[in-house]
Amino acid sequence: MKKPNNVFEIPSFSTALGLLGLAAEVERLKRESTHMAETMAKTILKALDCKDHYTFGHSMRVAYFSMVTARELGVDDDGLRELELSALFHDIGKIGTPDDVLNKPSRLSEDEFLVMKQHPVLSGEILAEYPEFKQVALNARHHHERVDGRGYPDGLKGDAIPLFARIILIADTFDAMTSTRTYRKGLTYEVAFEELRQFSGSQFDARCVEAFVAGMAKEALKGEEDFHIPLLDRRFAKNAA
Repeated sequence: MKKPNNVFEIPSFSTALGLLGLAAEVERLKRESTHMAETMAKTILKALDCKDHYTFGHSMRVAYFSMVTARELGVDDDGLRELELSALFHDIGKIGTPDDVLNKPSRLSEDEFLVMKQHPVLSGEILAEYPEFKQVALNARHHHERVDGRGYPDGLKGDAIPLFARIILIADTFDAMTSTRTYRKGLTYEVAFEELRQFSGSQFDARCVEAFVAGMAKEALKGEEDFHIPLLDRRFAKNAA
């Protein structure tokens, strides 16, 4: 006699066991893929450190500032991992920037600045070679876009810019403003906060600026002189000097 179509058949024990085994295998492959991606990430960062130690340190601080902002915005653990990688790699394209431009001890000329402006594109292209870094590549490519559409390389505007790229722009700019270089002294945190607020809504995402300032106020209360980068499991000095 034919069974009614609406009768639910309970999977056999062997079938259920097979499904559990398949799920375990998928989880194992996912862990292996994550491990391989993290190993590649560490290798790329080591290459950056060898090429330009300043940019390496800058990238660590940008990752720290970005994570502070994201936590204030309530970003979940998966998002924090993506943002950490995106911030650490935002300037990886500078590996392809000529040394005379990258290490120039004074302000860049207009032509030199045009060369430097190619680094987000190079960052995106380098990271896009790794399937695991597809979104990380986009975040890195767009970290110099402005919410008013006057940024580069693609002139994206507002919410068309990935959220993590908007966060990285704030962190990147803040570190640039507060770091002392041979041609100028870094600003104090308080002055840099006001600069960010002044261009909030035009250059920077207003909500992200306020989250960054609020998060940094909480960080100051901790009284710590260094910060932790999970991927490298290392601590770095907050002072850029």
